[in-house]
Amino acid sequence: MIQDGDESVITFEFATAGRILFGRGTFRQAGSIAAGMGRHALVVTGLSDALTQPLVDLLREHQVTATLFSVPHEPTTDLVLQGTQCAREAGCDMVVGIGGGSAIDASKAIAGLLTNPGDLFDYLEVIGKAQAIREPAAPLIAIATTAGTGAEVTRNAVIISPQHRVKVSMRSPLLLPRVAIVDPELTHSVPPAVTASTGLDALTQVLEPYVSSRANVMIDPLVRDGMARAARSLRRAYENGDDADAREDMALVSLFGGLALANAGLGAVHGFAAPLGGMLQAPHGAICARLLPFVMEVNIRALRARQPDHYALPRYDEIARLLTGNPQAVAADGIAWVHELCQALQIPSLSAYGLTRDDIPKVVERGAAASSMKGNPIPLTPEEMTEILTRAL
Repeated sequence: MIQDGDESVITFEFATAGRILFGRGTFRQAGSIAAGMGRHALVVTGLSDALTQPLVDLLREHQVTATLFSVPHEPTTDLVLQGTQCAREAGCDMVVGIGGGSAIDASKAIAGLLTNPGDLFDYLEVIGKAQAIREPAAPLIAIATTAGTGAEVTRNAVIISPQHRVKVSMRSPLLLPRVAIVDPELTHSVPPAVTASTGLDALTQVLEPYVSSRANVMIDPLVRDGMARAARSLRRAYENGDDADAREDMALVSLFGGLALANAGLGAVHGFAAPLGGMLQAPHGAICARLLPFVMEVNIRALRARQPDHYALPRYDEIARLLTGNPQAVAADGIAWVHELCQALQIPSLSAYGLTRDDIPKVVERGAAASSMKGNPIPLTPEEMTEILTRAL
């Protein structure tokens, strides 16, 4: 963390999609934008054919041919390879990803593999060679239809390796989409359970970067605004999916979270979510939501014990004030608020998805090696990591 003040030196990097379109109705610009990038698009979709058809129609109106490739679940290594082969066989010269984080992550990986030689495992972190991507990805438009991951503005593609039972990333600034379209109107049909899990992921992704070891002055205003918007609108969007103002707020929270994690990192919640996502059939956001209050509590205790002057401690108090709306709130109030929200949004325990006490040592080991864990404001001991997972069971 480079802190503010006369004696500090402020340095940071900021990378994002080449162009971001946000607002109600921006989806309708997809056809004209695609026409400026290519003539044949691989449409990587997490939606039903009926919901994808409006995009196909927009492309057709602008003389862009569409080949559909379905991503019915979180992308696996095999699915990404199938999508890349499909694009090559069809002669696609661009990619359009439409859906939630799964479809957009798959689209980024496919776009990257279309222009770079070798195998997917050459570029995967942890389980692969983690080679640098040298060539710009194929032109990519990312269209978000959920308010969660912010994948449309991040530089990594999260992929499950079933044989390794872990989620890993293909990562490079060259994977950033040329254009990201975030139209809140596309999120109105998202059902309550998905609104809850994706929305809590978005909240986590504006909270963790604020206390991250890579927190910076460009991201700070975005995540503060994002936390305030999530606090006033996530429950409203869950209870009434047609609340246009709440949906707009949550679409912004998701976008800000994507910008934040790409440029300021995350923390222990996502450090654990990577191995847990490969082990459990559970929504990523539900995993994050279940872990979040326990990570907050253990982080605060560890900081007070080992680094009492750490910049993150007063930030946890500020988080509490942003979430509760109470100017006198302290960190413990923020933790209680998150617990209450998770209850209201019916987030289950990790044991409900099949995690057992016997699994915890493996999750601790894998979580410690995850890239997101490096952003945690303080290194956690194996005992502290074990405590978090045990309490989240």
